[in-house]
Amino acid sequence: MSSMKSLAKDTAIYGLSTIVARFINYLLVPIQTARFAASGGEYGVITNVYAYVSILVILLTFGMETTFFRFMSRDGENPQRIYSTTLRMVAFTSLASIVLVLSFLHPIASAAGYADHPEYVGVMFVTVAIDAFMAIPFAYLRYLHKPVKFATLKILNILVNITLNLLYLIVLPKLRLNLFGIYDADFTLDVAFVFYINLVCTLFTLLLLGKELRGFGHGFDRAACRRMLGYTWPLLVMGVAGQLNQAASQILFPYLYDGSVEEAREQLGIYGACIKIAMIMVMITQAFRFAYEPFVFGKSKDKDNRETYAKAMKFYVIFTLLAFLAVMAYIDVLKYIIGETYWEGLRVVPIVMAAEIMFGVFFNLSFWYKLTDRTIWGAYFSGIGAVVLIAIDVVLIPRYGYMACAWAGFVAYAVSMLLSYFIGQHYYRIDYPLKDISLYVVVAFILFGFMRAAADWPVVASLAFNTLLVLGFVALIVKRDLPLRSLPVIGKYFQK
Repeated sequence: MSSMKSLAKDTAIYGLSTIVARFINYLLVPIQTARFAASGGEYGVITNVYAYVSILVILLTFGMETTFFRFMSRDGENPQRIYSTTLRMVAFTSLASIVLVLSFLHPIASAAGYADHPEYVGVMFVTVAIDAFMAIPFAYLRYLHKPVKFATLKILNILVNITLNLLYLIVLPKLRLNLFGIYDADFTLDVAFVFYINLVCTLFTLLLLGKELRGFGHGFDRAACRRMLGYTWPLLVMGVAGQLNQAASQILFPYLYDGSVEEAREQLGIYGACIKIAMIMVMITQAFRFAYEPFVFGKSKDKDNRETYAKAMKFYVIFTLLAFLAVMAYIDVLKYIIGETYWEGLRVVPIVMAAEIMFGVFFNLSFWYKLTDRTIWGAYFSGIGAVVLIAIDVVLIPRYGYMACAWAGFVAYAVSMLLSYFIGQHYYRIDYPLKDISLYVVVAFILFGFMRAAADWPVVASLAFNTLLVLGFVALIVKRDLPLRSLPVIGKYFQK
């Protein structure tokens, strides 16, 4: 139980900071969607470019975060040498990739569809290469169980980003102040400036990691490097394939959409803005991952580890379903996060949120092959999911537009999740409480159906009704799995 409390504590810190950071980051959405209307397609450019970024981060870190935790916990390894070796490996790949991309910037930009704006590609690639490198010192903070510093740096990065976006996209144009001559006569601003701001924020965060970067001084272990590469390459394949499940649709959409480039960017911008509302599920999964990954490897030798993993899965599903219902209950309020010209795409939100729940389950299941050093299976599962997603995109995007993107992700995550579960039970059996989990899934689905039925009611009545449904789900959780007497502080008031 103490280990579960430790996991809960770290998850709470990571979770709170992630939620705060994501909430602050959400402010970019109303700022950018207010500045760039859907019809202009600029937000579609942002969505498309950041889709490439998400894949590049995986390529440039090449699974070294998970590999780092695995080798730091192995008997016989020198943790400081492992950290230094990891830093040097990722620093080399990041620097080499920057040189390579800048040397061939124009042909790469043309292939991505930005022949007239190679600066989009150049600026964002430099940014993502630095971000990939910083993933290792941030992983080191997690290894040292320093969630407060980790969270502080992440939040500072986003605060600076928000401030600069607000200043240059909204405030200065309103005041008609053309500082540094960045605006034209009509105070319009090229979307590239959003990418320049991101680069400034990344460099700022790198400076604040100075203490962690001293780890370079512990040398380079060639033998450890070879062992780490042998462990990590399947994780790289798995990571790229897994991220394709999230980003491939945004990358492929401009090529597959049956319409002009401008219309494709407009539609992609609508999809990209609306899925931001669904990203609360990404917040929860990411917060859980930050705490769970070092926790799992640290507990791998305990006798009750499998029982703990099963409990963690159950509570992950319960609280992500609660988050799903909360978002859908208040979608009429949350939609104001994005500009009104983007609201037509809100129908993708429940589909994308459900897909993200399955991705989180897949992440929980993934530890069977990480703990047994069968990481190649992760590559198989993610690769199959990516193939399914791309196939659905290719066939359905020309006909159904961005709705095909949402359903492609849903099906792809479902396939990867089910494959990992059934094969994992053969190699590393864990008795997950499937009956309890299924009960919560069925109840959540029924409550969501009631919410959809009430969608045409007056807003106040719909919100009140949905609130009662969410409270009903909370009551079920308290009744079955989280009795009030078990909670800290307030629990003493419910003791028999």
